[in-house]
Amino acid sequence: MNRIEACFTSLKSQNRKALIPYVTAGDPQPGVTVGLMHAMVEAGADIIELGVPFSDPMADGPVIQLACERALAHNTRLVDVLAMVAQFRETNNETPVVLMGYLNPVEMMGYEAFAEQAARAGVDGVLTVDLPPEESEAFVAAMKANAIDVIYLLAPTTEESRIEAVCRYGSGYVYYVSVKGVTGSAALDVDEVSRKLEVVRRHTDMPVGVGFGIRDGASAAAVGEVADGVIVGSVLVNQIAEHAENPDAIKTNVSAILTQMRSAMDA
Repeated sequence: MNRIEACFTSLKSQNRKALIPYVTAGDPQPGVTVGLMHAMVEAGADIIELGVPFSDPMADGPVIQLACERALAHNTRLVDVLAMVAQFRETNNETPVVLMGYLNPVEMMGYEAFAEQAARAGVDGVLTVDLPPEESEAFVAAMKANAIDVIYLLAPTTEESRIEAVCRYGSGYVYYVSVKGVTGSAALDVDEVSRKLEVVRRHTDMPVGVGFGIRDGASAAAVGEVADGVIVGSVLVNQIAEHAENPDAIKTNVSAILTQMRSAMDA
């Protein structure tokens, strides 16, 4: 049983839902990321999604676009992100880490080389936003050969036939995008999310995490009622931007948000 499966299995036995924060690696500078990862775990994070900085993050809104720019200003590369995961693993071998980003940096390294290095570093899953499942056979093969889960996105507009295909290719968990648009979108209709998840669950037994539009304890708790995992990103990345010159304040403020969400979800 890998870390992602073990995490969801343990949470299910406790009747709890996964809290899955996202931050961009290297934002606001590379030296902050590993300490922030540990702080998020202490605040109640169950799985960490770590963004790989990219120059054209087309699925992301301005908040995460700017996070990528800040990380890239410090020349944060994919190899640096893997080194951060390896450093995190020196003292945490339990919390799953999922790399989230775009295909180009992985293609530059090569699928097999990336998969091998990611596995050595302690990466558990990879979500590449711009890789459709129909074109992912070689990518999936390389990841599976190294016991790395391949996670896919589903959108509110995804038709049921495609949901079935995505679930067939994926592993670990499914990432359901709760709203139409880019990261940081505000509108969140939990009833509509619930109806869509009923369709998704016709085609998979994998856990379903829901992201986009989750901003506070109330929205996290509401989504946790219908999903297996609550994925939160932009509200955390906003705190990183606001306190970019003060790493301690970043950890304090991000931890406070996650603690509030964890408490609300567990209530």
